[in-house]
Amino acid sequence: MAQAASKTCEICVSASGSHYCLECEQYFCENCKGFHKRQRVTKHHQFQSSSDVIPEGKSKCKDHNEDVSFVCNTCNVAVCSSCVTGSHLGHAFSKLLDSISQLKETNTTDLRSKVHEATQNMKQIEEGLKAFDVKVEGIVKAITEEGTKIKTMVDKCISEKIASVKDQSRKERDKLTKLLEDTQMDLKAGRDLDKKIHELNKTRNDGKLLQSLQKLTDYIAKLTSATDNDVKQLFGNYIISEMRTQQTMNRERELPSPKSDYKQEVNTKERGRYLWKCKKCGKEERSDK
Repeated sequence: MAQAASKTCEICVSASGSHYCLECEQYFCENCKGFHKRQRVTKHHQFQSSSDVIPEGKSKCKDHNEDVSFVCNTCNVAVCSSCVTGSHLGHAFSKLLDSISQLKETNTTDLRSKVHEATQNMKQIEEGLKAFDVKVEGIVKAITEEGTKIKTMVDKCISEKIASVKDQSRKERDKLTKLLEDTQMDLKAGRDLDKKIHELNKTRNDGKLLQSLQKLTDYIAKLTSATDNDVKQLFGNYIISEMRTQQTMNRERELPSPKSDYKQEVNTKERGRYLWKCKKCGKEERSDK
């Protein structure tokens, strides 16, 4: 049996065993190798460098304690030469080294095929991940753009509503301011008339006083001022149109519809501008004149 550590020729047992016969599983020197290759039976044996041989001992048959060198293909076990002619007689056999070489080649081919398949699958997965990321980015971009459009529309709608409310409130405020100014004029005129009454009370009781009092009566009758109802109606005219919350709209659906749908509007009258009129010429004069 070959000794891997010494690597001595197992034929002449003197020279260095630099060659290893794969079929015989023996180390040969250069001369013994040449003699081995010239024999008719062994001339086709394959050699390799002894330095490439893995230092392992040969397997032994458990039944005959001989080196196993064959494979029983029927039983799929390694056997020795005694097994071939004994318990495995008539079975199909192949050389152990041939079976090992074939299995190595088959395993190498299958492994390379699996590696190639795994590599292709990995490439497909990587490409799929890239395509997936691109689709996700497209969806996110579309959502962002749509959200921006909606936000722009909402901002525009809010701006228009605020501008409408401010414009409407300005108009109503102008009406209230005008009413306030007219009322202030009425109040001033009333105070002036009160002073005239106070002065007339100091004069003597005669026909002239009677005539003056009658004129004051006419002036007081013509003196007008904004009533509480006028103020309420004017404030009631302030309506924020088209500004309804969802809760208000739901409440309106539950309430019965009114018989008529109209907005009560009050036109501000000019009040207190002219306080008295001359009976002779018909000319109207302001109270502050």
